[in-house]
Amino acid sequence: MSGDGYEAVIGLECHVELATASKMFCACPTTFGGEPNTRTCPVCLGEPGSLPVTNRKAVEYTMLIGLAVGCEIAPRSLFHRKNYFYPDMPKNYQISQYDLPLCVRGALDVDVDGDRNRVGITRVHLEEDTGKTLHVGSTGRIHEAVYSLVDYNRAGIPLVEIVSEPDIRSPAEAQRYVSELRSILEALGVSDVRMEEGSMRCDANVSLRKPGEGLGTKVEIKNLNSIRSVGRALIFEIERQTNALRRGETLVQETRHFDESAGVTKTLRSKEEAFDYRYFPEPDLVPIEPDHAWIDRLRASLPELPAARRARLATEHGLTAEQAGIVGGSGASLAYFDAMLSAGVEPREAAVWMAGELARALNNAGVGIDEARIAPDALARLIALVRDDTINLNTAKKVFRDAFEAGADPVAMVAERNLAQVSDESAIAQVIAGVLEANASEVERYHAGEEKVFGFLMGQAMKALKGQGKPETVQRVLRESLGG
Repeated sequence: MSGDGYEAVIGLECHVELATASKMFCACPTTFGGEPNTRTCPVCLGEPGSLPVTNRKAVEYTMLIGLAVGCEIAPRSLFHRKNYFYPDMPKNYQISQYDLPLCVRGALDVDVDGDRNRVGITRVHLEEDTGKTLHVGSTGRIHEAVYSLVDYNRAGIPLVEIVSEPDIRSPAEAQRYVSELRSILEALGVSDVRMEEGSMRCDANVSLRKPGEGLGTKVEIKNLNSIRSVGRALIFEIERQTNALRRGETLVQETRHFDESAGVTKTLRSKEEAFDYRYFPEPDLVPIEPDHAWIDRLRASLPELPAARRARLATEHGLTAEQAGIVGGSGASLAYFDAMLSAGVEPREAAVWMAGELARALNNAGVGIDEARIAPDALARLIALVRDDTINLNTAKKVFRDAFEAGADPVAMVAERNLAQVSDESAIAQVIAGVLEANASEVERYHAGEEKVFGFLMGQAMKALKGQGKPETVQRVLRESLGG
């Protein structure tokens, strides 16, 4: 709920490049990067006389996505030509699906702070991606460009569009929806879902209304390329619309662009400039009519999906919902967890470290767990040092942070820094004797009944031991040295 009692109504359109070896309608490779315009052919460049051929694997991947989010697979679907002119569209039309998509009527459950909401999915349809336009200038936006360049390497890559119902009510819920959808796509293996490379991107439709009223004026925000951007853009746009309504202004239906650096949305085009795409059936492609046997084979091949994975981890290992969410957040995180278990770490212990120190280190470094600078077996060996009292937990955490930043072996760092705990009670007693002698007045206060002074003396003893004394042993020897 936004200010002044307005309710946000949000729907998302997520575009996902499929990880097929070749493009949607030709044999050109789909690998990211490469010299501009080198991964093209007459088909994806739209040259006269070239004919498209549907990529069967792309169709299967699309149906897998539909099945994973509970969609019905349409008994018959068609490709259409979506007609418009733009330099990144070499044919001046895009082969897409219109009124007969491949997958319809699904849903995705989204949890935010313990509250579950079911977000309907209107359709999952298949199309081809466009090329990439680079606007050369100070801002990278077309209206301030000195000139523009077009790279058609991306043109024709299989692209799936997943369209939600307007069932989302907050930026946090929108982020969770995208995160859950991204996890599902990764689990299916149908895309690398690297948002920073554009293989998954989102458009958001948002409007405000008073609860119980009809839908308000819709604004579309284009090309959000990270989960963080989805949240930031929606927060700004909801506040912008709220302030406008508070001032008595009339909102206009428009398409807006999110400026990452400024954190604001800006007008891209108004409703009056909206395109008439003049869809008509693609005459060079036959309809797709999957039979029951094909659909059943795909359904049987579905892997364990993220929600089921989290539930299994919580049940099998007694993990909290937060721990299960982090451990089961991706295939890479689950592999890291399993590797720690294989190295002898208890499940709860592994989950605590992954949800705590490891998650913080990854977040601070801005990398995923597949780029973790400490391998799971190295972390397991560090945890073993805590378990056998070689080092205490606080020392282990500091070593982990330092080793992660340096990309070093944490166990080797413990040895290099001579951080092993002092366990010799006679050595500890000798250090404590020096502490008590140096703090005679505090000792007198303790003997006079000021129990709180014990904490100060304990801190001085640990400081003198350079943090290497086992706290339980130091505490006991200190009590004994004080006479009880």
